[in-house]
Amino acid sequence: MTSAILSPAARRDIIEIGRWISNDNPAAARAFQKSIINAAEIIGERPNIGRQRPEITSKEVHFFILRGFPYTIVYKADRQPPYIIRVLHSARDLPDILRDND
Repeated sequence: MTSAILSPAARRDIIEIGRWISNDNPAAARAFQKSIINAAEIIGERPNIGRQRPEITSKEVHFFILRGFPYTIVYKADRQPPYIIRVLHSARDLPDILRDND
């Protein structure tokens, strides 16, 4: 099974999110990690599963909502394997954050 790969920024996001969740609920932090691994495998096998969001960014990226958590995985589907560029809380200002990621 091919899995999507993580950018350095996505790795930092996952570490920070895991630490934040772990402060209140270590079991939920472990579930978050498992959900990220599962999502990377799904994206790796089916890169077009996420959808593009032109109202958020004109960049050629797809968005995949992380099951069970309020986080969005932003990735490049046109790479092989797909490349996860960020993992962001869905309530954050995604257009602003992604504009700063040029």
